[in-house]
Amino acid sequence: MNKVGNNTTLKCAELISEVRSKKPLVHHITNYVTVNDCANIVLAIGASPIMADDIGEVEDIVSISSVLVINIGTLNSRTINSMIAAGKKANELKIPVVLDPVGAGASPLRNDTVNKLISEIKFSVIRGNMSEIRFISGLHASTRGVDASEADVKGTESGIQVAEELAEKLKCVVAITGAVDYVSDGIRTVSIKNGHPMLSSVTGTGCMCTSLIGSFCGATRDYFLGAVSGISSMGIAGETAFEKAGDMGTSSFRTALIDSISKLDSRYFESRSKIDEI
Repeated sequence: MNKVGNNTTLKCAELISEVRSKKPLVHHITNYVTVNDCANIVLAIGASPIMADDIGEVEDIVSISSVLVINIGTLNSRTINSMIAAGKKANELKIPVVLDPVGAGASPLRNDTVNKLISEIKFSVIRGNMSEIRFISGLHASTRGVDASEADVKGTESGIQVAEELAEKLKCVVAITGAVDYVSDGIRTVSIKNGHPMLSSVTGTGCMCTSLIGSFCGATRDYFLGAVSGISSMGIAGETAFEKAGDMGTSSFRTALIDSISKLDSRYFESRSKIDEI
């Protein structure tokens, strides 16, 4: 693996300024456990969140939005219908759609929903942990609720292979987040080594990462760069938050995480990013 040249890193760093300048409207149909954190992380990066999930308005809201983020963390039949309606409308209007398949592989409802969403909606980016992405890929997955299982992380198929093959199959960007993150559009593939283990001790950091991806994708048509930028930004913020507040505990770390995103700029991104080309 080789360090991605200044061109890629610079483009990702420049997107921070683009997001803050364009202030894309990020429409979420997300879960109620992390909805507040997702809204705050979107505001912190300079975008604008809207959380609308009623079937009576989702098509109208997505029509005025820059991007749609679908997160299946807390599923119910009402929001499933809203997700499909909003996703189809976004496709019709060529608005990017980002999927966070939380807990895919954990229950028949989640499994059926993920399969239905992917069959009816064209996604620009799918971001999940290794177990979730393995399930979508048709590989054996032994998810631990909403977390990746150790068996899946250490499986015979590498994160690189799983991401590249699924990206090629679905013709979208696939991002697998974990101790090392992998992002591929089937042609370009990178690993990202930013982050801190404490990120796994706070509920919603994966959802927040997806919301950041949505924010960046709302400001660019290169969704591969949008995904790399969002994931790298979250990892850098995790490192910075630990340096500033890690010893104080998880609640202080969570606050510092949002603070770090709100202060993130292109120069700091360039100095801290650990993006490797594969």
